[in-house]
Amino acid sequence: MMHSSSVKYVFLGCAVLLMAMASCGGDGHNDKPKVYKGLYSFGPEIKSFSECGREKEFWVTDSSSQLELEYSQLNFEKPYEPVYVEVEGVKVPSDKDGLGAEYDSTLVVRKLIKITREIPQDICH
Repeated sequence: MMHSSSVKYVFLGCAVLLMAMASCGGDGHNDKPKVYKGLYSFGPEIKSFSECGREKEFWVTDSSSQLELEYSQLNFEKPYEPVYVEVEGVKVPSDKDGLGAEYDSTLVVRKLIKITREIPQDICH
């Protein structure tokens, strides 16, 4: 039979474990990829994405290695020209240091679905 002090420690341990588990997913970021549609700009110092219908801007990391390549093949005369993209990725907190530090979140692109110079006015304005 367990003593009452042992029961308290078991209960306390369970409570701490449950709190720790609950806090793991509480920041709004998860690892399940999602399709994002919006405007992407690329240049020497900026890799940014603005989701259609939202005002927030995100830093972009291209783990697909396709987004930056396809953007550069559009042969713009100057950098930072926005293009419409549809990408699959996840949002994560931005690093505290480096070029993307001024952004709250980073969009990690895992797959490029679509990239075009034509910005659809009905979707993204």
